[in-house]
Amino acid sequence: MSDPRESGLALDPKYDANGLVTAVVTDRVGGGVLMVAHMNAEALAATLASGEATFWSRSRGRLWKKGETSGNVLRVAEIRIDCDQDALWLIADPAGPACHTGAPSCFYRRIADGALERVD
Repeated sequence: MSDPRESGLALDPKYDANGLVTAVVTDRVGGGVLMVAHMNAEALAATLASGEATFWSRSRGRLWKKGETSGNVLRVAEIRIDCDQDALWLIADPAGPACHTGAPSCFYRRIADGALERVD
């Protein structure tokens, strides 16, 4: 491997054409997937500085700190980046439900026989 992004130790996220990388958030204790969101450079910097997850909201068109209105922040214990630095994995301690619906995870339904069913 000659690509320093893949073999080196410098943080150099490969943002997409919209300036975003995908961020997958998992629960530090249970390991389950809590949510998937997007981060731009400013959101990543804010998360690193505060220790609480901040994302770029595509629907709002602005930075969004998880829990800014609900209080259900995600306290980030660790951030990992994938091999080509175009996706982030946030390992976090949630202070309440991660999903805006009140579910612990945004992944509370599964596809079964072409329909959705709730997973408890």
